[in-house]
Amino acid sequence: MRLGIEIYLVSGLSGDAATAQSQVSVGMGLLAGSTVMLLTVIWGTCTVVGKCDLRDTIAVNNQDTKRFSLKDSGVTVDVWTSYAARIMAISVIPFVIVQLPQMLGSTSGRHLSVLVALVISVLMLISYCVYQVFQPWIQRRRLAFAKHKHVISGILKHLKQHALGRLLDDEGQPDEHVIRRLFETIDANKDGHLSAAELKALIIGISFEEIDFDKDDAVGKVLQDFDKTLDEQVDQDEFVRGIKHWLLQAMGTAGPAGPDAGPRTMKFLDHFHVQTKREHTLLGDNENGENEEEGGEVADPKWITIKAALLLLLGAAIAAAFADPLVDTVNNFSAATGIPSFFISFIALPLATNSSEAVSAIIFASRKKIRTASLTFSELCGGVTMNNILCLSVFLAIVYLRGLTWNFSSEVLVILIVCLVMGSFASFRTTYPLWTCFIAYLLYPFSLGLVYILDYWFGWS
Repeated sequence: MRLGIEIYLVSGLSGDAATAQSQVSVGMGLLAGSTVMLLTVIWGTCTVVGKCDLRDTIAVNNQDTKRFSLKDSGVTVDVWTSYAARIMAISVIPFVIVQLPQMLGSTSGRHLSVLVALVISVLMLISYCVYQVFQPWIQRRRLAFAKHKHVISGILKHLKQHALGRLLDDEGQPDEHVIRRLFETIDANKDGHLSAAELKALIIGISFEEIDFDKDDAVGKVLQDFDKTLDEQVDQDEFVRGIKHWLLQAMGTAGPAGPDAGPRTMKFLDHFHVQTKREHTLLGDNENGENEEEGGEVADPKWITIKAALLLLLGAAIAAAFADPLVDTVNNFSAATGIPSFFISFIALPLATNSSEAVSAIIFASRKKIRTASLTFSELCGGVTMNNILCLSVFLAIVYLRGLTWNFSSEVLVILIVCLVMGSFASFRTTYPLWTCFIAYLLYPFSLGLVYILDYWFGWS
């Protein structure tokens, strides 16, 4: 992306306005080509190399026995990847705004539309950066809530298994008499109250299927749910109210219980338990050894920060030095071969500018874990989002300040189609079966053909 920004600057700032107008197509071709390549060829390849066996629509880490089964093999990502895909789809708004005058057949408002799109893209860039800063905090809060729901479902299953009767009566409502008898069973010292120590003993005695959490924190949250008198213990009435509230919450997740809910209580609680476990998995908890596998804590964060800053400066200097010759080479090659410069920048340049990102994404996907697959596809969506707001902001600024003409209708259409198709697809799914890679692969030749037809058959501009 750094090289792409340098190319935009060089293509728009070098020479007079006429030269800049002819060269700026290289930058636009790179922008469109990078977006299309990330969401098609690289996306599809990551799906193939990262596939695992699917069990209950969730990929099983490091298990790939289904080979190339189109339905039973695939990748699973966390919900944050879905949010990244939605943000990516929203980030195409500046493209729509800058294209409005051409869509309406107007010539007078083109310069103004470029300015409006520039302002909106900058505001979206700032908002996206703020979101990236606060996302880890939001993720931790949602993960803590998911763990608490998992504790709730585990306690409810445990109580059902040890109940002397059913948790629901024949009308499908919480059976208060049974809940009171359960309280008496848990109240070890028979003092009429459940202390924090008794609640902790209850939680420790329940198997939570390898879900790791702080037991003391879980006790504290249970006390918050039950202890309305704030005396750090739960009496029988508070316990009954709390369990009834939990049961109603679980019933809401599983749907209406119906008049025959009593005999089906176990199935209804199993459904709630599966849902909470799935939610916890898709939130991307990486506390169970993932940090150690991916490198653990940074030994010297200050030195790593300085080193990263120096490498960024070095990369910017190299990109600035080679960007101008690269643009000239593209134009000279185009003139010598008769191939339009746009197609060179659309096809060839993205291979160079996205090579490191592609290799990194494929390596991460090949580890065949939900965590690494989530990082892979989130990075692809994030890269396209930055193309759509950061790179486009630079591009629009050059067009506006130099008074250039915006005439990239076909390129914008391709970006819109690819971003909206893949963004919509990934926004509402967390599992990508293997067959979905064909969607990504087919979009690439479709995009090339569409640009060619619109530009050179119909003369779109």
